[in-house]
Amino acid sequence: MTFPVIEKAGLFTAVFSTRTGGVSSKPYESLNLGMHVGDNAENVLENRACLCRAVGINYEHLVSGAQVHGDKVQVIDYHSQGRGAFSSEDSLPGIDAIVTNTPGVPLSSYYADCVPLFIVDPVEKVAALAHAGWKGTVLRIAQKTVEVMVSDFNCKPLNCTAVIGPCIGQCCYRVDAKIINKLKHAYLNWEQFVRDQENGQWNLDLSAANRQALLDSGLKYHNIVNVNLCTCCCEDLFYSYRRSKGNTGRMASIIEIN
Repeated sequence: MTFPVIEKAGLFTAVFSTRTGGVSSKPYESLNLGMHVGDNAENVLENRACLCRAVGINYEHLVSGAQVHGDKVQVIDYHSQGRGAFSSEDSLPGIDAIVTNTPGVPLSSYYADCVPLFIVDPVEKVAALAHAGWKGTVLRIAQKTVEVMVSDFNCKPLNCTAVIGPCIGQCCYRVDAKIINKLKHAYLNWEQFVRDQENGQWNLDLSAANRQALLDSGLKYHNIVNVNLCTCCCEDLFYSYRRSKGNTGRMASIIEIN
């Protein structure tokens, strides 16, 4: 998947992978890009190389965070090139969002239901990826990523564009009161993101909550694009941790400054 709203100026290359077109076997069939899920490492590297060749990116230069469902944001440059490209153990420890203004350093992040966030500033030529599960959403990692873009690169939120990629939808994401109570403390308008179900269960719209965090950061509403595809529903296109009870592959978000 590509995103014309990000790529239209020719400054960035941005993609989100599907699960099809790779070499991995069940239960990772077929374009698994996650090194940490139990798949054969050689298959994962071949899958990464295949995807990156298709979009003109060097897979050996991929940079990724360890994705611990936290809220830490790290700025990177050429010195981080290749961190996590060949091994998950070499990824940036404790990091769920990465930001750069360095061309030729492809940022990457990995998913099977959590929310992929692409954020760019075409004026200052800055790109960011953020990984937001329910914990990252409650911690408002989307807003904290924009804040780093502002503090480190003088970005103006009004100039920024964001894409909310495929993630588990409200249709499939049922959570308990413990998570909802945390959401209440993070968002004043939390009720707009939930549907009350029976037996103390709630259906949570993670993408809507992250849109609100981006709006609270100062982004314009029309500069935030939500892909609105549920990874749990679309079994032919996407891996889903919840649908597969944890035994599955990962899609990737990748962005590079040209």
